Amino acid sequence: MLIFLVKSLSNQQQQHPKKPLVVLQRAINKKVSVRLKNEAEYRGKMSNVDSYMNLILEDAEEFNGSTHLANYGKVVIRGNNVLFIRLEDEL
Repeated sequence: MLIFLVKSLSNQQQQHPKKPLVVLQRAINKKVSVRLKNEAEYRGKMSNVDSYMNLILEDAEEFNGSTHLANYGKVVIRGNNVLFIRLEDEL
């Protein structure tokens, strides 16, 4: 299950439905935080995403809660392991 947090718009703006894959594709080369189903969290710059929502993160860091566990150069995350993805401007 993939969850996106969308900021609510003011009453004057009309809210349009957003497709999750399109949102992710527009966020390439931006920082993201990815929470997995096993509660591990990875933060880094998303360099690519595919139609299965598999992700490639560069300069990735692994966290468990607020505890920093490791630094990685490049990480591939399989889409079916993802609980949610938070985009840079929401971090």
